[in-house]
Amino acid sequence: MSGWVLVLGPTSAIARATAGELADAGHDLYLAGRDLEEIARLAADLHIRHGVRVAHERFDAAAVADHAAFLDEVLAHCGRLDGVLLAFGELGDQQQAQNDRERALELIASNYTGAVSILTLCANHLEQQARGFIIALSSVAGDRGRQSNYVYGSAKGGLSVFLQGLRNRLYPAGVRVITVKPGFVDTAMTFGMEGLFLVASPQDVARRIRRVLAGRGDVVYAPWFWRYIMLVIRAVPERMFKRLKL
Repeated sequence: MSGWVLVLGPTSAIARATAGELADAGHDLYLAGRDLEEIARLAADLHIRHGVRVAHERFDAAAVADHAAFLDEVLAHCGRLDGVLLAFGELGDQQQAQNDRERALELIASNYTGAVSILTLCANHLEQQARGFIIALSSVAGDRGRQSNYVYGSAKGGLSVFLQGLRNRLYPAGVRVITVKPGFVDTAMTFGMEGLFLVASPQDVARRIRRVLAGRGDVVYAPWFWRYIMLVIRAVPERMFKRLKL
């Protein structure tokens, strides 16, 4: 593998680990997010460790009006993109979101609207060049609405369906679209949460993403056993499910 990969939201634990795997595979990286100081440190580390070219720029998922100009800057620097890793998102607080309409809308924007905006632009570029890949981090939370996180889950569920349609559209052009659905991962997002079980490391998730990218696969549960956990959860009839405290 080689060529430039745009990494959106590179400072999350999973994104950091996956960026390292992509760089180890020979990809140059264009890191883009809101915390430019932290991104600059990450860019320097990746360059030193892996010897690949690493550029960085500010990107705000919520500033959708700026996304077209942002991608133009990326392409002016890179020439073309071989891939996109979308890793931004925000778990938020369900109690706050259900009591504050504005907060709920912010979570939808940060997890879904911004992703649709930038991925639509990236997909058009990749389709035109008839090659490349998109890897996007969704979540097992999007597989079924639960009272404990249904605002976040609804955004991730919408993202998963969007990616499914994008995969269907881009397949004839030879562009892969990979949906990654992590379960509980040991990150800052989940730190301090109660009731966590079967927690994976970001490195485990990143290695799984690399294996799938090098091989085959469209929807990746990470760790793998979450595919079967969610299969059971989705199979519970709604008349029973609505009585559960999940």
